[in-house]
Amino acid sequence: MSATYSISELAKEFSITTRTIRFYEDKGLLTPVRQGQTRVYSSKDRVHLKLILRGKRLGFSLDECQELIEMYTPGTSNIKQIQALLDKIAVKRQQLNQQLKDIAALQQELDTAEQRCLDALKTSDTK
Repeated sequence: MSATYSISELAKEFSITTRTIRFYEDKGLLTPVRQGQTRVYSSKDRVHLKLILRGKRLGFSLDECQELIEMYTPGTSNIKQIQALLDKIAVKRQQLNQQLKDIAALQQELDTAEQRCLDALKTSDTK
């Protein structure tokens, strides 16, 4: 028999709220069984939760996380899943590099605006 987990056990293990877990459940990312009013999560749910949280840390959307998780097929090499992940990493890296360029440009604009303000203050002090 495989291990099962309560919502509070998973929340504690991953340092997240039970509300977050319920949100992922509502989105179809986790599929616990119900025993009365109690949610019982499987080892598979635990792994999915771990992968979702890792994906979120990498900047992937929940849809992207779900897409990657659904591509997994136990007992296979999962080459399609691995290639999809590599493609998503490349896109994310490209987005981050563009954001870095945008931030550098914005910092330059702020520096220029700041210098203009300082120059204007100096000019007004001499009058």
